[in-house]
Amino acid sequence: MLIDDANRYIALRRSLGFKLEKTGRHLSCFTHYAKEHGDIHVRAATALAWAEAVSSTRDSRYRRLQEIALFARFLHAEDPAHEVPNYHLFYRPKSRPAPYIYSPEEIVRMLDAAGRLRRQKPSPLRRHVHVMLLGLLASTGLRVSEALNLMLGDLLPNGVLHIRQTKFNKSRLVPMHASVVDALHAYLVVRQRIAGTDDHLFLSVNGKPMSHRTTVHSNFQVILAAAGVGQDQSRRPRIHDLRHTFATRVLEQCATRRESVARDFIALSTYLGHGNIKHTYWYLEATPDLMADIASAAEALVAGEVA
Repeated sequence: MLIDDANRYIALRRSLGFKLEKTGRHLSCFTHYAKEHGDIHVRAATALAWAEAVSSTRDSRYRRLQEIALFARFLHAEDPAHEVPNYHLFYRPKSRPAPYIYSPEEIVRMLDAAGRLRRQKPSPLRRHVHVMLLGLLASTGLRVSEALNLMLGDLLPNGVLHIRQTKFNKSRLVPMHASVVDALHAYLVVRQRIAGTDDHLFLSVNGKPMSHRTTVHSNFQVILAAAGVGQDQSRRPRIHDLRHTFATRVLEQCATRRESVARDFIALSTYLGHGNIKHTYWYLEATPDLMADIASAAEALVAGEVA
């Protein structure tokens, strides 16, 4: 019974646009565990025992119990016999680490270093790929996964990128600066001459889609070292910090009038593909030089005081 309920719950939420890949696996595991223990309803004690049995850390137990609690609330609305577990038992407040904000000079050095990467066989695209990838991330604020998933068909006329079904199952259009469009056209000329039949915009040395965890990360560390960027930091800069840098620089150029801040925050939130404007507001914390009235206007916007 619980197994069927979990399948129904996951199917309903996926129909609303949620992916729930991990949640689907976790609920399947939990409901089979509950069945083995003779439960036909969600029991808080069973949920707690399962989370402790399969999770080694507080954070993991917190996330898994939270998933079961949402599932149990769904079932409780139909049958009060279902118990909603208290997932806050494992809650531990976390602070989001401040991003590394690259200076314009550091980005120039990184692009130069990418252009000096050693050539690799069988494809000489390595330098071109990493220069274009870093330049695109720095100038558009795309997530790394979004850039790596770009296909040739996603390059639309008039310098617009089609970002398809990414985080939060959203698609959006991202316009590029004319200088980025020119650089992309030059890259495509080289790519067309060298690359094989795969339609991904960025390809690894074997002509296949690039891996974020291996190819991109390892090459980025080489680029940082060659450019002398962040080597004295206890926490090394990440390639994702290019997205943070883009958002920060945009906010620094915001107008300070309340209605202008509201407009600019919504525009930036849409451009970045944020699921909630609070994620855009977070960038103010990493930008102490932003004016106080921008922060005040943004707080009012998040609180719903600005339409």
